[in-house]
Amino acid sequence: MSRKTEKINVLIIGSHGMLGQELVRIFKNDDDYKVTAWDRKNIDITDEKQVKEKIKKLAPKIIINAAAYNAVDLCEKDKKEFEAAKAVNGKAPGYLAKIAKKLDAILVHYSSDYVFSGMPEISEPQGCSGSCAMCHLHEGFAPEIGFDEDAVPEPIQKYGKTKLMGEIAVQKNCENYYIIRISKLFGKPAKSKEAKKSFFDVMLKLGKKQKEVRVVDEETSLFTYAPDLARKTKQIIEAEKPFGIYHVANQGACTWYEAVVELYKMAKIKTKVVPVGSEDFLRSAKRPYISTLINTKLNPLRSYKLALREYLKNNF
Repeated sequence: MSRKTEKINVLIIGSHGMLGQELVRIFKNDDDYKVTAWDRKNIDITDEKQVKEKIKKLAPKIIINAAAYNAVDLCEKDKKEFEAAKAVNGKAPGYLAKIAKKLDAILVHYSSDYVFSGMPEISEPQGCSGSCAMCHLHEGFAPEIGFDEDAVPEPIQKYGKTKLMGEIAVQKNCENYYIIRISKLFGKPAKSKEAKKSFFDVMLKLGKKQKEVRVVDEETSLFTYAPDLARKTKQIIEAEKPFGIYHVANQGACTWYEAVVELYKMAKIKTKVVPVGSEDFLRSAKRPYISTLINTKLNPLRSYKLALREYLKNNF
C-alpha cells in the first residue's frame, strides 16, 4: 500500500487578477498542491500586521504575490495614487518577504520591464577591442538589444520606481525568493472589476468600433501571455532554480503598432492602423524607448504571435 504524500500548501495573492486566476488554475490542476487563493477582500497586503497574522496562521510553503498597482499614468500625476502604488508595489512585497523568511517559505514576486531606463547597452562581439581597422568580428553579428537579469535598473517614471522599491524590499527581507520581471501582460480578462484591461483587449474593442486607429510605433518590448507565465512560474519552483531574478516574456520584440497590425490580421479586422510617434499621445508618465527583457536563465517561451492566436481562439 503506497503512502499518501502531504500536499504542498501554496498561497496565491491577487487571485482575481489576470495572472492570479491563471496561477490558481495551474496549481489547482496539480494534486500535489493545496491552493489558498486570496484577493483584496481576503487580505490587505499593505497592512503589515494583517499580513503577518493571516499568513502565519495559514503557514504556506510557497507564497505567490500576483497583486499589483499598474495605473502607470495615474500614479505619475496624482500624489495619492503614487502613495497607493508605493504601498502595494513597494512596501507590501517587503512585508510578504518578512513572513516568508519566518515561515521558511518560498516567495514569488512579479516585477516589470519598467524598472529599466529604455537605453540598453549594446553588446559587442566576443574579442572586440574597439578598434575596427583590422577587425571582422562584426560581420554577421547581430547583438540582442535589451536588458538581461543583471542590468542595472534605472526607472524613468514613478510606477517603475515603485516596482524597483518592491524588488529591493524582497531582496532585503528574505533569501528564498524568485523575482520574475514581466512585460505587457495579456490574457483572459480578470475576474476583478477593478483590474486593468490588457492592451489587446482595448485594441480589439477599438478595432470593432472605429474605421481607423492610431498606435504608437515606438517603445519596443515583449508581451507576456498570462497562462504561459503561470506555467513557467510553476516550472521555476519545481525545478528548484537558484533563487534570484528571472525574466519571463514571450518571444518577438515589437512596437505597439506592430503588435496591433498582427492582432487585426489574426482577428480579421479591417480597421486601418496608423503608426504615430509617442508624442501624439498625452501620457503623464514616460515610457522606456526599449525595454526588451533578455532571458539568460530559462528555456524561452513561445512567440507572442502563437500565444496571441491561442488567446483569440479561446476567448473570442
